[in-house]
Amino acid sequence: MLSTSRNITVQVSDARVSKDPDSVLVTYSLGSCIAAAFYDPAIRIGGMIHYQLPSSTMDPARAAREPLMFADTGMKLLLDHLVSSGADRKRIIAKLAGGAAMDNGPKGFEIGNRNFLAARKLLWQFGVMIKGQEVGGNVPRNMYLNIADGTVTIKANGIEKVI
Repeated sequence: MLSTSRNITVQVSDARVSKDPDSVLVTYSLGSCIAAAFYDPAIRIGGMIHYQLPSSTMDPARAAREPLMFADTGMKLLLDHLVSSGADRKRIIAKLAGGAAMDNGPKGFEIGNRNFLAARKLLWQFGVMIKGQEVGGNVPRNMYLNIADGTVTIKANGIEKVI
């Protein structure tokens, strides 16, 4: 199911959009980062972002250079691009993965949880409902968005789960 003629990799601090029904958007090794997959089933367009930090206010200069690194600036850019490509915010389905508590950061910072909470708040403000999620815990995940039908699959520890 995850193999396709055209996998499009979404790197860290990156976003991609596709209308190609033969493509799958994929991002790897989500730890404390969040991947948000967006899909409009009426026109079969999808997008995915892999962001690292919850708010551009943490480093405005860096956010100006790398807006996809942050939840607020990155998700807005991606959603605006989807809408300008014909998607309707009212039809967009959002699914989230990541936000794990990894052992590689300052103690007490809880970046994974903060990233997840930022996504929930922002999507509510943008009028986009979250229809599925696989967040938290302490294992890295891969996320796959199949453009043909909007299916989102999460792979962690060798186990695949559709959300």
